[in-house]
Amino acid sequence: MVYSHIFSLNQKVAIVTGAARGNGKAMAKGFLEAGATVVIADINETQLGKTHKELQEDGEVFPFPLDIADESAREKLVTETLRKFKKIDILLNNAGITFPSEALKYPEEMWNRIYQVNLKSSFHLCRLAGKVMLENRSGSIINITSLSTDLGFPNNSAYSTFKGGLKALSKSLAAEWGPFNVRVNNLCPGYIVTDMTKKAYDDPKVQAARAEKTLLKRWGRPDDLVGAAIFLASPASSYITGQDIIIDGGWTSNGL
Repeated sequence: MVYSHIFSLNQKVAIVTGAARGNGKAMAKGFLEAGATVVIADINETQLGKTHKELQEDGEVFPFPLDIADESAREKLVTETLRKFKKIDILLNNAGITFPSEALKYPEEMWNRIYQVNLKSSFHLCRLAGKVMLENRSGSIINITSLSTDLGFPNNSAYSTFKGGLKALSKSLAAEWGPFNVRVNNLCPGYIVTDMTKKAYDDPKVQAARAEKTLLKRWGRPDDLVGAAIFLASPASSYITGQDIIIDGGWTSNGL
C-alpha cells in the first residue's frame, strides 16, 4: 500500500470560519497547500480581503464576509458554497470571541453574544454542512474548543461554558453521524499568540507564567495547529471521530 496520499486534500472543498487572521488563516492556508479548495469566512471584511489576496498564491480560495451570529448569513455561506462547488467535504468551525470578566459582573449581552458566536453558530453550521455530508456519506467536521473545557480558568465563564458545550456537541454528532462516515472531532489549542491573546502575551508576567505551565516552555503559534487540522481533515484520520486533539505544548500533561 502507498501512503503518500493520505494527507492530501486534493479535490476537497472546505469552509473555514474566522479565517481572516490568526489560527483560522493559518489553517486555511494549510488546507490550500494540501490541495483543498477553501471558502474563508469572517466578519472583518477588510482583513478578509487582504487574506484572500495573500492566500491566492497557495490555491483556489474564495472569501465570504459574514457575521457568524447571523443565521441567514450562515445559510447563505453554505448555499453559495454548494452552488459554486456542488459539495462540502470539510467544515472547520474556528470563529470565536472572548470577553474576560468576573462571573458576578458578567454582562448578559456579552454572555448572549458569546453563546451565539461560539456555540449556536457552530451547531447550525454543523447541521447545514452535515446534511450535505450525510447525503454524500463522507465528511470531516473540526470544531475548535479550548483548554478551558477541562481545566478551571477564572474570569471567563461564558467562553469556558460555550467551548465546553461545543466539545460535547462534537461527541454527540460523532456518535450520531459515524454510521454515515461523517467524522466530527475537536481541535483543542492551548495559548496561541493571536490578536485575541495579544493583551495577555504582551504582559511579560502573564506571558512567562503561561509559558511555564507548558512542557515546551513557550506559547503556541497559529502554525502549530496546521498539521493537526490537515490530519483531521484528511484520509490520514479516517478511523478517528469523537476525539479531542490537544495542542497545548504539554500544559495538560504537566505534573511536577
